[in-house]
Amino acid sequence: MVPGVIRRTLVSGDGHTLVRFELAAGGEVPEHTHPHEQAGTVITGRVRFRIGDREAEVVPGDSYLIPGDVPHSAVALEDSLLVEVFAPVREEFAND
Repeated sequence: MVPGVIRRTLVSGDGHTLVRFELAAGGEVPEHTHPHEQAGTVITGRVRFRIGDREAEVVPGDSYLIPGDVPHSAVALEDSLLVEVFAPVREEFAND
């Protein structure tokens, strides 16, 4: 994981993985890709996402979808809590 980001897998099944992310204000997830579709919702805080060539700021109650293999990054504009689901299963998160 990266500084300012705490990840905890909530459950991992046959087809998906549900993950809780805590991001400290200023915490950044650098641009990366993965084959998994990623959908999430903001519980608390404010986060700026860059997904492909689009940029959006999300706040509590907002949801988002990141298609597989699309470059994306995020920066927490304030302390934030996100819940995300990945499909198919994120094997590297399964034992968190």
